[in-house]
Amino acid sequence: MAARRSRIPATKYPVERFTLDNGLRVVLTPDRSAPVIGVAVVYDVGIRSEPEGRTGFAHLFEHLMFQGSENLEKLAHFRHVQGAGGTFNGSTHLDYTDYFETLPSNALERALFLEADRMRGPRLTEENLRNQVDVVKEEIRVNVLNRPYGGFPWLTLPPVMFDTFPNAHDGYGSFVDLESATVEDAADFFRRFYASGNAVLAVGGDIDVTEAATLIERHFGDVPARPAPKRPDFAEPDLTEERRTSYTDELAPLPAVAGAWRVPDPISDFAGYLPYVVLAEVLTDGDASRLVERLVQRDRAVTGLSGYVGFMGDPFDVRDPTALLLQAHLPPGGDVDKVLRTIDEELDRLAGDGLAEGELARTQARMATHLLRDTDAVLGRALQMAVLEQQRGEPGLLNDLPRLIGEVTDEQVRAAAATLRPERRASIEVIAGGAR
Repeated sequence: MAARRSRIPATKYPVERFTLDNGLRVVLTPDRSAPVIGVAVVYDVGIRSEPEGRTGFAHLFEHLMFQGSENLEKLAHFRHVQGAGGTFNGSTHLDYTDYFETLPSNALERALFLEADRMRGPRLTEENLRNQVDVVKEEIRVNVLNRPYGGFPWLTLPPVMFDTFPNAHDGYGSFVDLESATVEDAADFFRRFYASGNAVLAVGGDIDVTEAATLIERHFGDVPARPAPKRPDFAEPDLTEERRTSYTDELAPLPAVAGAWRVPDPISDFAGYLPYVVLAEVLTDGDASRLVERLVQRDRAVTGLSGYVGFMGDPFDVRDPTALLLQAHLPPGGDVDKVLRTIDEELDRLAGDGLAEGELARTQARMATHLLRDTDAVLGRALQMAVLEQQRGEPGLLNDLPRLIGEVTDEQVRAAAATLRPERRASIEVIAGGAR
């Protein structure tokens, strides 16, 4: 059967690309509809790149990048962005770390100066390091150690599915590794990964392309040229037999379970990967979705359910290996084995019988709506284009994603479902210690 043509239109956000002599890649996407700009810098280093013995270092370094820089004292970045009426943040992912601001368009040069200044060199001191180690440790306490279901499943499932350190280790970091970090470790991490040749700068919003390019050359052109480091090989084989484990969460009031299956390489096999992104939504997005209707509404076997591709829910900014995940919370006394069996039954039914009339089109429309909403703001557009440039050299793919989602066929979704077999699954069960 020929692929069904999508009724979902492509967006037409303009894209201008160039590379500075020092290797910094630049993406500009002008939008003069409002006097606002979004500025994003994405470095090609994330959780998977951090060395053994330095778990949590990618995230720790994200914190250090806000502690002053070559020409600015601690907290100056905060003051200059907020003083111009802007907002800012940064985040650490499996495959990259980003830093970003939203500002009035008349503050473009201010944002470029701030990002270029810390690209030249953050203020790495013993005081700043010790302070941020303590901050990160407290974040781990709040978000993982002292929270029900902390780290479930994005921290707890990878070591079940994967065997190699880059893919399996705790990306938040152990206290031992964090406390033993030195200023020289931080300086070496900066030299290796925070190179101009390992970064992408994206600017979206109310800009004149020629003027913005001139300002970028002025502020970033003299950042010392350092090439991108050789990216480690994160590859490892797929599972050939089911892996399953459990642990007791003393704070969790109810049991939970998560399962994951490897999916095709999102970069080199994008056409093979997209049906899995759609499949995750077919299974779990909304009350009419397959597993919600069966497990939540009909069987009452779970109280809540979600599905997504990418351990951090990031299907379009992650490299291989990655996975399709399903996670569910169960009522008191819930039967995890029954939930997993039911998931297998529904996958078999989908693979065998196909989708109901309108089921795929409804899912694709919702997915397109979410994609369009997330990139409607200039910062969301700049961030996504920066990552697409970094990982694919194709920032304009942003315009085509809704249409490409809409062109996934029933047959492709059925074929994807047929590969999610129990022997390829890794799963982890949360035993509710808090129920006692």
